[in-house]
Amino acid sequence: MELAFRWRLTLFTMVATIFSIPSICAAQQPAKVVRLGYLTPIAQPAREDVFRQELQRLGYIEGKNIAIEYRSANGRFELLPHLAAELAGLKVDVIVAVVTQAALAAKKSTDTIPIVMISVSDPVQSGLVASLGRPGANVTGNSALTAHLVGKQLEMLRELLPKASVVAALWNPANAVFQKQQVDEAKASAMNLNVRLQFVAAQTPDDLERAFASIAKQKTNALIILGDPVFNAHAGKIATLAARHRVPAVAGSREFTDAGGLMTYGPDYADSYRRAAAYVDRILKGTKPADLPVEQPTTFELVINNKTAKALGITIPDSIAIRAVQTMK
Repeated sequence: MELAFRWRLTLFTMVATIFSIPSICAAQQPAKVVRLGYLTPIAQPAREDVFRQELQRLGYIEGKNIAIEYRSANGRFELLPHLAAELAGLKVDVIVAVVTQAALAAKKSTDTIPIVMISVSDPVQSGLVASLGRPGANVTGNSALTAHLVGKQLEMLRELLPKASVVAALWNPANAVFQKQQVDEAKASAMNLNVRLQFVAAQTPDDLERAFASIAKQKTNALIILGDPVFNAHAGKIATLAARHRVPAVAGSREFTDAGGLMTYGPDYADSYRRAAAYVDRILKGTKPADLPVEQPTTFELVINNKTAKALGITIPDSIAIRAVQTMK
């Protein structure tokens, strides 16, 4: 009887061991590594760090459970379609596309891989989504309303310099769709403010010296810098040139005032990158892009660099100073 009991116990142990093997193997199986495509016209390290940090906070660790296939056009917008096709060919799980041209290139490269756009000015007008509330296809993300803010930037520049009648506008013709939206808005706003705009083009950092020489030669009263990744990436150089030529300037990204520029007004772009990571997380957890509404910024920052204002001999009027979220000393 004891022998029979021992035999039954041995048999039970063997069966239990056999049935436990799959669960042990599953526990030892490495977690799937997510492949994320990242497409940008030019590297912007500070913003990209925010994106990576938020991914990490959400549980995605590079080298452990996520791999980022990074593609930068290094300021050459014409390369974006080729780079987008590369990412689509790798069959990444999600493509993150920075600004309009990159998002358009990504959408053209695939209609199945989810795309998360960052800081697109007008995704509906650009043809990226059907509507903000119902994107409709494989693209979602956030809008920065960049073009719509150009008028407000010009208005503030005129408030700061009431006698400014000729304003230079620095733009990048290589960034075709995004820039056209801003140029159109700038022209309409300038007409309402009775300001004459002088458009000065720059596509690369090497073009900036020539552009500012042209601005100085035209004897413009001030400068508006239209939003562009190349300009953001080289905000320090632009701020230095503006100071050298004594040109009061306004931009949309606070990188400009941080680097010594006079004034910026725009959304918190770092938050756009942070929010993009949240979109990636939801998509990887099963939510379809078509079911994720496009987000728009709800707060905007007015930043004044007082040191630069003093160097230019400009007194900041109270009407602007009281609206500033930060006045840099």
